[in-house]
Amino acid sequence: MSTVNGLPAHILLNHFVVVLGPLTALLAILCALWPAARRRLIWLTLVLAAVAVALTPLTASSGEWLLGKVGPASPVLNNHASLGETLIYMVAALAAALALLAAVQVRQDRGHAVKTMLHVAVSALVIVAAVTVLVQTYRIGDSGARAAWGNIAWSGSTELPGDGTAVQ
Repeated sequence: MSTVNGLPAHILLNHFVVVLGPLTALLAILCALWPAARRRLIWLTLVLAAVAVALTPLTASSGEWLLGKVGPASPVLNNHASLGETLIYMVAALAAALALLAAVQVRQDRGHAVKTMLHVAVSALVIVAAVTVLVQTYRIGDSGARAAWGNIAWSGSTELPGDGTAVQ
């Protein structure tokens, strides 16, 4: 998928990833730290993580397509593309850690004891994976914004790109 209704698919898909990844990460941290929230939200969080795992590579591949269309890429744009290719690993790690946390919850729901150290280790794994998703999503978004708008927003220009219209 390269375009949607004439717009580059990357522009549309990245909004899903930018919202879904951090939302999933925050819910994952909540589930790791608060047992009552975990009982209610673990399955929703796991489904959101699975959707994020599916959408992240689509967003990256649509970005690669767009990169090929813009001509010679600037170093800022190349940095954004390089960072974007890494997010799938963080999102997949979060989904795997959430699957472990869900297994712990299922075991507890069935009345089986879970060793405290196992529970702490799985919770720590979820938190670390969630924080990496949050940080990497920020880094990718920041680099993408700088690639798209950096020369306008930081140059002091008052003209919109392409049409010469002054910004009021």
